[in-house]
Amino acid sequence: MCVGQSKLMASSKPQISCQKLSITSILFLSLFLMFLVFSFKPKPGHELDQHPQTAARNVKKPFSIIKQKSWFDDLIEKKIDSEPIKIGLVNVDDHVKHAYDRMHGQLETVTVDFRPVSEDLKWESFFPEWIDEDARWHQPSCPEVPMPRLEDYRDLDVILARVPCGSGPEKQGIRDVFRLQVNLVVANLAVTNGLTKDGDDRTVYVIFMGSCGPMQEIFRCDDLITRLGDYWVYKPELRRLRQKVQMPVGSCQIAPLDRFTGSQGIQRHPMAARYSSTRKLIDNILYDHQRVAYATVIHSSEAYVCGAIALAQSIIQNNSTRDLVLLHDSSLSPESLAGLRSAGWKTKLIQPIRSPFARKNSYNEWNYSKLRLWQLTEYDKVIFIDADLIVLRNIDKFFAYPQLSAAPNDRVLFNSGIMVIEPSTCLFEEMMSKRDKLFSYNGGDQGFLNEVFTWWHRLPTRLNYLKIFKTRGNPDHEMQKGPYTIHFLGLKPWACYRDYDCNWDMVDRHVFASDSAHRSWWRVYDAMPKKLQQYCGLTKHMDARIRKWRGKAKNANLPDGHWKINVKDPRQYPLNK
Repeated sequence: MCVGQSKLMASSKPQISCQKLSITSILFLSLFLMFLVFSFKPKPGHELDQHPQTAARNVKKPFSIIKQKSWFDDLIEKKIDSEPIKIGLVNVDDHVKHAYDRMHGQLETVTVDFRPVSEDLKWESFFPEWIDEDARWHQPSCPEVPMPRLEDYRDLDVILARVPCGSGPEKQGIRDVFRLQVNLVVANLAVTNGLTKDGDDRTVYVIFMGSCGPMQEIFRCDDLITRLGDYWVYKPELRRLRQKVQMPVGSCQIAPLDRFTGSQGIQRHPMAARYSSTRKLIDNILYDHQRVAYATVIHSSEAYVCGAIALAQSIIQNNSTRDLVLLHDSSLSPESLAGLRSAGWKTKLIQPIRSPFARKNSYNEWNYSKLRLWQLTEYDKVIFIDADLIVLRNIDKFFAYPQLSAAPNDRVLFNSGIMVIEPSTCLFEEMMSKRDKLFSYNGGDQGFLNEVFTWWHRLPTRLNYLKIFKTRGNPDHEMQKGPYTIHFLGLKPWACYRDYDCNWDMVDRHVFASDSAHRSWWRVYDAMPKKLQQYCGLTKHMDARIRKWRGKAKNANLPDGHWKINVKDPRQYPLNK
């Protein structure tokens, strides 16, 4: 059946009409392809990748998609229906617009006007290290990223944008404010023109020009139809994209969980107010029915088996019924795997990935194995949790957040101990191709992922409560109230006696010491089935280390006095070798 056949059935000569339609389609397609090939060539010396006042690179390769015709089907049908293809031009120069304008009657172009973001704003302006997360009535303010008047740009079929690549060495992640603005402008236009209040959604294509391509944090590789040279064609999944544009522009705010349409979000993204409560309800139901799972990774040794068992049990004890998936390499024994499965984990054997910037035999030498999480494509969303955390209350609601969401760590960086991710084969392959190019500041996965996902979304610090006490005024290191989890930095609870946190025995580890946090872990242990507790026994080596440092603390007469405690933990008589 030819395109538009349903309309032609009423004709007295359907075969002739269909033949004419086919010829029209081929002629239009050929003309459109020829136009793309020649008109997208930049003028000599034209600087494509630039802030309005800052130059960068040139696009060198013309755009040709002769082998990728399927995405033109909707556009061809629209042309056959005598409607011009309407193209919105974002951050492109006049010679590209003039080339389009020469195709009178076939294309209608409109230049999207928006005020460039202030050059005084830096990336750090959008990713403050600290914000008042508990503010209820006066949310922390975010710097302004000007958007176009979206209501002035309706019925766009294609959005063509020139992508600025920012500046800086090639081996670093790109943190450029104007680049972010262009990507958000395009995303808002696509959502505004594609999603409608009555549910009669339209297809909108996006074409990017530029050597670095769009931000993968906003435009997923899964939505990429084709890439040829410096031209990228996307058919974005608009509901996912809408969630992105409703997020804060950085980690300067925490997005509300009610579909990210709180008062601040509506002010920042006017298109958010277009959607009815019915549409919001539908979206909420869709999110509730996504395939989701909690996941963790163990590699290199069995040191974290007990921690992973406690993590699974803490999730279950807080009434979550979501899948639990544990990725592991061949270092785990059959006995350990049996215990992990009994604790609730679905175990998956993986090939570990070496960290190219880690020292040999260091603790993070194989931390890039965490990238295997993106291969869990049987799930739409995964909340990764390190095996040295426990969950204190149900956190299922955080599956609503998009990739990549995490709690802040230091300035513009996030902590990878808990992350909301969206598995993707093409993204995994892209990260693997970059693992030798993007430098990791700490040699491990956290440094690498912070270069891959430079634009990320802030989760509450209480969701990844770091067990570290650097401020004065809390000599006993009592935990704050209300954390969702505890991330046990320093010596782990299962590597200490249950009587107290053995980080107190070492002066340089006092910042990690907290008896209240320690007790929280042991409450999870006590609620475990007895058959799981055996996986948390002390080895003779572990017991000897504890005794050694207790002796040093006694000899130094450390003022906290924990070395005086009469230990009653039966695990001080280890059964394991």
